[in-house]
Amino acid sequence: MLSIQGLSKRFGGVLAANSVNLRVEAGEILAVIGPNGAGKSTLLNLISGLLRPDEGRIEFLGEAITQAPPEARTWKGLGRAFQIVQPFPEMTVWENLLVGALYGKPNTPLKVAERVVEEVIQLTGLAPKAQTPAGELTLLEDKRLELARALCTRPKLLLLDEVMAGLRPSEALEAVELVRRIRDSGVTVLFIEHLMPVVRALADRVVVMDYGQVIAEGPYDLVATNPKVREAYLGRAS
Repeated sequence: MLSIQGLSKRFGGVLAANSVNLRVEAGEILAVIGPNGAGKSTLLNLISGLLRPDEGRIEFLGEAITQAPPEARTWKGLGRAFQIVQPFPEMTVWENLLVGALYGKPNTPLKVAERVVEEVIQLTGLAPKAQTPAGELTLLEDKRLELARALCTRPKLLLLDEVMAGLRPSEALEAVELVRRIRDSGVTVLFIEHLMPVVRALADRVVVMDYGQVIAEGPYDLVATNPKVREAYLGRAS
């Protein structure tokens, strides 16, 4: 579904992404992990079009999107939910989702957008809060709204940037179940996460980054015992 080849991005003298190669297969849940500063969020920004690479190529559904603007990527089926949620606080949950449905695909009729919102609001468990202003939601509900708004763009591939940050363990478990339901609905998921129990519970495959490079890839139990991964997280003495 997604193919990244030789992707690099520099910020001054810092090489935040260093010749990254990555593939995402349709139907999988792929986790990208690594210590702070490893280049994970830079990678998501490059995939979603918020940043342009200095080198490399990105293909989505067999088509090059390396230079495509973010909205074109969204229209093609690339959705994203952010770590720092930014709903329209004065608008209701329903209205926030309607914005995603109307603008997630060009020229979407209102009735079609409303049907999309109805499906997503049921899937994400937000129906009881449909008429609640977004500014009155709890953190967990805010995270659900961020996910739901991204889903309203009707993505084929959903990018999640630490959407479980700040949640209590019980809330994180609820979020894990929601991501599984999203995958079961036919959406492929690529997510960044620091909570290893969440990664272990969700990921079909794990990619580990450090200093802008991919240093390991495979099932969770395999990468967790990789010496390079242990060194990246714990230091050489480990």
